[in-house]
Amino acid sequence: MAAHQEKKLAQERRNKSTQNVPQTSQGQWGRAWEVDWFSLASILFLLLFAPLIVYYFIMSCDQYQCSLTDPLMDLLTGRKHLSDIWNKTPMLTWRAAGIYSLWVTLQVVLYMFIPDFCHKFLPGYVGGVQEGAVTPAGVVNKYQINGLQAWIITHVLWFANAYCFHFFSPTIIFDNWIPLLWCANILGYAVSTFAMIKGYLFPTNAKDCKFTGNFFYDYMMGIEFNPRIGKWFDFKLFFNGRPGIVAWTLINLSYAAKQQELYGQVTNSMILVNVLQGIYVLDFFWNEAWYLKTIDICHDHFGWYLGWGDCVWLPYLYTLQGLYLVYHPVQLCTANAVGILMLGLLGYYIFRVTNHQKDLFRRTNGNCRIWGKKPEYIECSYMSVDGTKYYSKLMTSGFWGWARHFNYTGDLMGSLAYCLACGFEHILPYFYIIYMTILLTHRCIRDEHRCFSKYGKDWKRYTAAVPYRLLPGIF
Repeated sequence: MAAHQEKKLAQERRNKSTQNVPQTSQGQWGRAWEVDWFSLASILFLLLFAPLIVYYFIMSCDQYQCSLTDPLMDLLTGRKHLSDIWNKTPMLTWRAAGIYSLWVTLQVVLYMFIPDFCHKFLPGYVGGVQEGAVTPAGVVNKYQINGLQAWIITHVLWFANAYCFHFFSPTIIFDNWIPLLWCANILGYAVSTFAMIKGYLFPTNAKDCKFTGNFFYDYMMGIEFNPRIGKWFDFKLFFNGRPGIVAWTLINLSYAAKQQELYGQVTNSMILVNVLQGIYVLDFFWNEAWYLKTIDICHDHFGWYLGWGDCVWLPYLYTLQGLYLVYHPVQLCTANAVGILMLGLLGYYIFRVTNHQKDLFRRTNGNCRIWGKKPEYIECSYMSVDGTKYYSKLMTSGFWGWARHFNYTGDLMGSLAYCLACGFEHILPYFYIIYMTILLTHRCIRDEHRCFSKYGKDWKRYTAAVPYRLLPGIF
């Protein structure tokens, strides 16, 4: 549903923009301009409790074998006090600070100073300098796409150490998991606070800033659309992909190494989690150029939601299945393992093919074939802050004719597969599917609110043509 935004076409059509479009309609798409009481209450809740939720989950595994109810029962019955739990929690160490500092520095170096070479020898991979979508202010940013390269170099170094150099144990991440949590929080809060100050004092593009007048909302959801340092260091692209997602597969490998150390084997459930989540991570970096056209980059501003979320929430709560399997190793029967693998692969197939259909449609401006037919679409238009009129085509063919966000349906199927690999003894590993269901449903609603603000009556025509959001015939 992203816009076809060729510069030449946009320039030709700029002079054709109708003059009867009200000025107040320009540039109103993007994140919210006004804050209602429910949004403010939700934001205050997340700012207060999201860090505690992460701590509670990790602490439960460290002290209670991943039981989410035992800590509460101990506190309610008086068997333990908060101070007892806190005193048993590992604190920040110089070792963890050094590990985390080296990790972030490595990712900055790989992001900033090593131009992409993967696109030169990998057929079908799009890397190097790429253009993003038009921002609400009418800016087209350029990005250095080299995430796949950073992932490959990082993992080559990891395996070289594990099998050749032995500078550190492959269990290093698990062994320092809670001290590293404090480091991640420090970075998350630091970058979020810096982004807020930067938005007020020296924004990259003042026209792409949004101020609601509510400090908490602006801190959470961000002021600047694309905060940057210099020409290439883009906060959103770096923190969305590096260091959190590059670390995702390393974290799972560290969990597998710990399982081997503790039990003398790696269970098939741990292998399934590593493989299925590894496919998801590799897909992200293989399609990083496509990611420039998603809601995170195209419409979200950079604040605590992305800054802290990418540093803490993502690496700590998206990897709960592997952490759980360290404490509760599960060896699945062959039928269950194959069934879970098939569910995960089917979910990935739907996720990838759905996104590929949209990408193909966008790249060819609709001059392609979807499921052997010329795609159907709704033509629409929208305005940027500078008064330029842009045109889009919203596809109603293929999986996009089944539901408006069918890629999320595939994502949820994959998420469920990760959780099922852990069995049914504890609810903790199922947090991920519960969270993803809430997140993607909310994202559907948020994205459609933005699209209605952006496209107006054209969006109503689109929703009439594709009436379901996630599940055809249901929702």
